Amino acid sequence: MERFFRSLKTEWAPTLGYVSLIEAQAHIFRYITGYYSQLRPHTFNRGATPNEKEARHNRTS
Repeated sequence: MERFFRSLKTEWAPTLGYVSLIEAQAHIFRYITGYYSQLRPHTFNRGATPNEKEARHNRTS
């Protein structure tokens, strides 16, 4: 979890913060669902995204 928040802060969050809570929620939701899970490769998953890893797991289960 700590690594996730580090990635969120360094890769996505604006350095000066958000204007409002609603803006922050929408922006962070897009980070998690659109970038972090679908596009960002993870070393732990041998370079696969979380969605790719889950799909592979579901096919083999």
